[in-house]
Amino acid sequence: MKITRIVSRVEHLPLARPYTIAFRTIEAVTCVLVKVHGERGLFGLGTASPEPFVTGETETAAQTALQEDALDWLLGHDVRQLPALCRELQRRLPQTPAARAALDMALHDLLAQHLGLPLVDMLGRVHERLPTSVTIGIKPVRETLEEAAEHIGRGFQVLKIKLGHSLDEDLERLRRLRERFGQTIGIRVDPNQGYDQADVLRFVECSADLAIEFLEQPLPAADTATLRILPEAVRSRVAADECLLDESDALGLLMPPRACGIFNIKLMKCGGVHPALRIAALAETAGIELMWGCMDESVIGISAALHAALSSPATHYLDLDGSFDLARDPAIGGFVLEEGCLRTTAAPGLGVRLL
Repeated sequence: MKITRIVSRVEHLPLARPYTIAFRTIEAVTCVLVKVHGERGLFGLGTASPEPFVTGETETAAQTALQEDALDWLLGHDVRQLPALCRELQRRLPQTPAARAALDMALHDLLAQHLGLPLVDMLGRVHERLPTSVTIGIKPVRETLEEAAEHIGRGFQVLKIKLGHSLDEDLERLRRLRERFGQTIGIRVDPNQGYDQADVLRFVECSADLAIEFLEQPLPAADTATLRILPEAVRSRVAADECLLDESDALGLLMPPRACGIFNIKLMKCGGVHPALRIAALAETAGIELMWGCMDESVIGISAALHAALSSPATHYLDLDGSFDLARDPAIGGFVLEEGCLRTTAAPGLGVRLL
């Protein structure tokens, strides 16, 4: 199955529900959509949603990397040589992981279609379906409760609450959520690097009765040294996000004393399905739990992450809600959402199609 053509286009996607995290408010995203054409009319799809605040990759850098004339080197290659092509992507695009992810997922999509299999089955399915959390940004208590009620009414079982502006307000929002909804829902939290060591210790102490699943990236990404001196019981429920970009970061976090007990893998951080599964293999060997997360992105990227997540024995959590609040998506399909759980479809490849 030779690669015959690669095309890309830029998509501007406003959010139907803008939200606030510790360091900014997000109202819209820009992505680059990629089509990798093969023989017999098949083509694979991918999207790049760069996050400069996390990886340093700008929208301009991703768009430049995915210009069609920059990808001529891929033409004529056989997609069945997928691992070698993914290694070459890393060599040629080391500074643009989202652009790399777009090509990586499109190549995976194309090969799985060629084989007539859903991508997860080509990779080796472990899970059939898993619940995903849905995110609530930083907002006043009343609005938090209203949005939580809306999500729960739509069948979601797990909420991820953004924190990081005020510890006292964070704790109040969480306490009011538990008072309103009891133990019927899961709650995980994400301060997005907005806490310091004292905040983390106080948060853990004051939220001990709130059944918080885990605490995602509470400290600045560069401060893994402080993570390592937290009590082991605290570290084991910390999920690394902004400090975990690639395999090298994963290895560093595993050095004793371990900095965390959970890895948050995002295709846009690490460069696609191939490197994500290498991180997942490290986690499986080391006994680290995996959460698979996302940026605000099309169902194409969400589907790729879901297929990868369901193929790893280390996967415990999904946070794949990045397409739910888009006011417009260039694609449909890829997965089915049922009572807050995600599962893939029976379609070959990613199972997505363009509108």
